Amino acid sequence: MRLSRAGFTFILCALAGSALILRGQSLGPTRPLDIQDIGLPAVEQHIPLSVDAHAAGTTESLRRLAAARDTGRVGNSGRVYTPGRVIARFRDEIGMPDRRRVARLASDTADILPPAPNADFDVIRIDPAEDAEAVASDLAGRAEVVYAQAAYREHAALVPNDPLYPPDPARNYPGQWNLKMIDLERAWDIQPLAGSTVTVAVVDTGMAFRNATLTVNIPAFTNMGVRYPALGAQTIPYSAAPQLVGGGAAGRIVAPFDAISNGVNPPLDFDGHGTHVAGTIGQLTNDNVDVAGVAYNVKLMPVKVLGSFWDVLFGSAPFEGGSDDDVARGIRYAADNGAKIINMSLGSSGPANCGTNPRQDGCSPVIEDAMRYAVGKGVFIAVAGGNEFEDVDPQFGRNPTSVIAEIASRIQGAVSVAAVDPTKNRAFYSSTGSYIELAAPGGNSRLGRPGFVFQQTFDFTVTDTFDPTIVPPAQFRAPRFDVMAIIGYTGTSMATPHVSGVAAMVMQQGITTPAAIEAALEKSAIDLGAAGKDDSFGFGLVDARNALFGLGLSK
Repeated sequence: MRLSRAGFTFILCALAGSALILRGQSLGPTRPLDIQDIGLPAVEQHIPLSVDAHAAGTTESLRRLAAARDTGRVGNSGRVYTPGRVIARFRDEIGMPDRRRVARLASDTADILPPAPNADFDVIRIDPAEDAEAVASDLAGRAEVVYAQAAYREHAALVPNDPLYPPDPARNYPGQWNLKMIDLERAWDIQPLAGSTVTVAVVDTGMAFRNATLTVNIPAFTNMGVRYPALGAQTIPYSAAPQLVGGGAAGRIVAPFDAISNGVNPPLDFDGHGTHVAGTIGQLTNDNVDVAGVAYNVKLMPVKVLGSFWDVLFGSAPFEGGSDDDVARGIRYAADNGAKIINMSLGSSGPANCGTNPRQDGCSPVIEDAMRYAVGKGVFIAVAGGNEFEDVDPQFGRNPTSVIAEIASRIQGAVSVAAVDPTKNRAFYSSTGSYIELAAPGGNSRLGRPGFVFQQTFDFTVTDTFDPTIVPPAQFRAPRFDVMAIIGYTGTSMATPHVSGVAAMVMQQGITTPAAIEAALEKSAIDLGAAGKDDSFGFGLVDARNALFGLGLSK
């Protein structure tokens, strides 16, 4: 949930709670963006927007299915997949001619696409009318194949002098209650370098990390039942978030990569989710500006795997959200290019028993393989636990399993993260299950403004011009991405970067093995709910000071 964005709940970055309908939309290659490196610094709004929270009008699962209806398909597993695409990993000794032969046994239309960077798997193109799960199931049963799956969709005592760190009762602004809750002030005293030698990859919607000017063509489209006219060629300003890259932080952006376009486009955020998540991890702190971040000296690696509404209209992504193959390549890219922490504030629901049968329909072995690869290279991973506690999914029943979070629970060195609200209760939306390992502040939109997690990101009143609940259709205009504000979001997407930031601080102290970092975070967590590990909070609320103090450090 983003403050005052109606019907908006984040785990998969579903936009505006409705389907995007584009005429003649293609799932073919993305187009290069026309970008000029001529841009001005962002205009900054230094106070939170004076707006109220709106509760989500429909369940996340129904929104997810609606958003995917035109460009995706709901398989027998209950998960949404991209038609015309199957992901398969063949055994290493199987050469390309035999791979093509085996693929054709599963589908007469199968054609293996050219190898993509950062992939140890193949993407097989098939007729979009075919059942991709059925083709994948056929392939998975063949001796030459390690696994095969449909391309499922993946839906972001130092007291700092930042003026919006403390609360402001006069404006009903809660301050950054979330950072105080995990005892960061005493943790900063122990570890003032705050992750300065660590690179954190934000695998998300991209990040606002550079100033530029974009030339785009905006076609006609329909959203939420409203028909919008074509705007044609438009010149759009784009600016870096000053609290991520400004204030002497030059060089903190490392190896940016857009997995959706295979690196053709830069991983620019056209949504705001990835930028907000990155802010919780590493917002500039103690600089007397705006808000603070957890590990405020880390280096940040933007890795874009999720498309937004504007990505689709600009032609830089084929659909909203993400696909398993893009997410898997994003994870592998981060691991191969120096990331030591990966934050994944994303996910989707699926079967509850992927741990015992990961090759069945609805599971994501390609992502599991990528996560194990990253952890094997010394990368710690934090994954959102899911926002679906109140969902009623006909396929899986109440509170369906978050597939990637469940994978994380089976990998030592990767953790799934639930959300708590300002009262340390489980946030109403936070999914539960035996796969939940840690909890962190995610907020509660039902508490109004005091329940939100605030960071700097785009002012959505100038970006979300496609949303009739924000901009009247008669005033529809091109977006601009050069106005920043302090915006409140809620969700397990917001909880996860707290864990990533604390993990970076632990790693800064010399605990570099992912499994050891996980053990330190779980052992030092504050037990909540039922005694011991439970399905709502896992081992408990992450505690930054406890995690560092447990390493034998004084203070």
